[in-house]
Amino acid sequence: MTVLQKKTESTNPIAHLTPEEIEQIGVELDAIRQSILDTRGERDAAYIRKVIDAQRKLELASRAVLLASVFPPAWVLGTAGLSVAKIIENMEVGHNIMHGQWDWMRDPKIHSTTWEWDNASPSDQWKHSHNELHHTYTNVVGKDNDLGYGIMRVDEDQRWYPLYLAQPVWNFINACFFEYGIAAYDLELGKNLASEKRRKDPAFKARAKQTLKKIRNQVTKDYVVHPAMSLPTGSFLPTLAANFTANVVRNLWTHSVIMCGHFPEGVETFERSSIEGETRGEWYLRQMLGSANISGSKAMHFMTGNLSHQIEHHLFPDLPSNRYAEIAPQVQDLFQRYGLSYHMAPLPKQVASAWHKVVRLSLPNDFLATTNAKNLPSQLKVLYAMTTKGPKVRRAAQARLTQQARRLKVGRAA
Repeated sequence: MTVLQKKTESTNPIAHLTPEEIEQIGVELDAIRQSILDTRGERDAAYIRKVIDAQRKLELASRAVLLASVFPPAWVLGTAGLSVAKIIENMEVGHNIMHGQWDWMRDPKIHSTTWEWDNASPSDQWKHSHNELHHTYTNVVGKDNDLGYGIMRVDEDQRWYPLYLAQPVWNFINACFFEYGIAAYDLELGKNLASEKRRKDPAFKARAKQTLKKIRNQVTKDYVVHPAMSLPTGSFLPTLAANFTANVVRNLWTHSVIMCGHFPEGVETFERSSIEGETRGEWYLRQMLGSANISGSKAMHFMTGNLSHQIEHHLFPDLPSNRYAEIAPQVQDLFQRYGLSYHMAPLPKQVASAWHKVVRLSLPNDFLATTNAKNLPSQLKVLYAMTTKGPKVRRAAQARLTQQARRLKVGRAA
C-alpha cells in the first residue's frame, strides 16, 4: 500500500465522495454512537463484572491445578487454563478498561485510572502510546508508530534500509515476547536512546525505572512466587514452564490479533499533511479505511477482546466492547451505501496477509515486481549493492527499480 493521497483517481477509494458526503458519514456515525450511549446501562455493567469474575476464577483454578503440575495431565490442563485466562485479562478486560470503556460505571475498581494489567508495560505508559498517540494519528505515516512499532517497515512510503531485510525474524521474535516489545515501544527507546541528552532526561529515566519495576514484579510473580508455591509437590520446574508457556501463548495470540487490525494488505495509510485541519467526518473516514476486521464466531470475538471489530473500535474506542457486534451491521451498511470497502476476513487470512506484507516490504519497493527467474542474479547484485553501499547508491538503485516497474506495468497494460 501507499498513502491514500498519492493514489490516482482510479485507485483512490474516496475519490467519488464529496466533502458534504464525508461530513454526512460523520453525522451518521455520531448517531450510531449516541444510540449506544442512550442505552448503555446495567446490562453492560453486569457483562464486564461477569467477565472479570470468570477470568479471575479461571486463573485461580488453573494456578491451583498447576500446584500438581508434576503430573502431565495437570500440566496440560493448568497451562491451557492459564493461557486462556491471561488472554482474556489482556484483551477483553485490560485493554478495554484502560480505554475508559467502563469509566461511566464510576466503579473505582473497574476504571481506566486505577486498572493495572498483567503485562510488562505499565498501564500509564501504554495509555499514552496507544490511546493518545495511536488512536489520534491512526495510520498516518511518520506520526503513528504502531505502523511497524518503529522496528519494521509496513508501508511503501516508509523509507527502506538494509536492516529491514531481517524484519520477518524480528517480527517473529517480537511475537513470542510481545509484552516486552510493547514495554520497550512505550518507552520510545529508538528516540530516547539516540542522544545523550535524551538518555539523561529525568522524565525518560523515571519512565524506564517504572517499566523495569513492572517487569521485575511480573517476572517475580510468574517465575518465582508461583513456582515456589509448587515446591511441596515437586512441581517447581513444571509450574515455571507452564507460566512461561502461557505467557508465550498469550503473546503470540495478542500479536496476531493486533497485526490484523492495521497491517493486512488493502488497509489505507495517510500523509502527515492530510490531517492538518481534519474535520470530524474526515477523522471518522480515516479510522474506517485504516482498520480491518476479523470475521468469526462469538467465541472468536470474545477471545480477541472484540478487537476483531477493529473498525468499530477505532470509530468508537470508548464504547463498551460488548456492543461492537451490535453496531457492526449498521457500520457495514454505511460503508456499502457510500461505496467504501469494509475490510474483513477470517483470522488465518488476515494473519497471512499481514505476514505477507512484513516479508514483501522487507525488500526495497518494486524489487519483487521486477525480479524473475531470468534476471535473479543481476537483481541480487542490485540488492547486495543497496545493502552494503551508502544512501546515494540506495536512492539511485531504488529509482531504477521504480522506473523498471513502471515500464513493466505500461507494457502489460499495452
